[in-house]
Amino acid sequence: MSWKIVERKIGKAGNLKQRQKRQREWDKKYGDNWLIGYVIDGEFVSQEDALESIYYKSYELHFENNPADLEELIQTAKFLENPHAKATGGVDLQVPAIMSYLDRNNLELKGNEVVDIGTFGESSHKISVRLSPLTIKVVLNPKMTLEKF
Repeated sequence: MSWKIVERKIGKAGNLKQRQKRQREWDKKYGDNWLIGYVIDGEFVSQEDALESIYYKSYELHFENNPADLEELIQTAKFLENPHAKATGGVDLQVPAIMSYLDRNNLELKGNEVVDIGTFGESSHKISVRLSPLTIKVVLNPKMTLEKF
């Protein structure tokens, strides 16, 4: 199915209440046949597919190029959390991408600590900053970070 792009640069996702309100407005305006997504290389890609092809792949590449970061994360963390998403109710993209990477590679967290992924407020560990979307390079564009994507 080809999609018609009707709105661009819709801004930050916001908290759950804000997202649900916006989605109700889109349902009224467009019916129930709409998707949030990105234009990548001139093609519309659903947000779900972009999370796989961009977020997951970016963390995958980072871990391949920085195995010490992966090892530190595995040995330190018992649980990952996104402090920005937690504080704002926003969408968490990085923790699901990292957990998916671990699952697909039959890896598990062996540490004893909660590790923040991101730089909102005070980071819990140095690895928090190294795995932040502010520092992870986009797989298709190494001049751009995930935060800018």
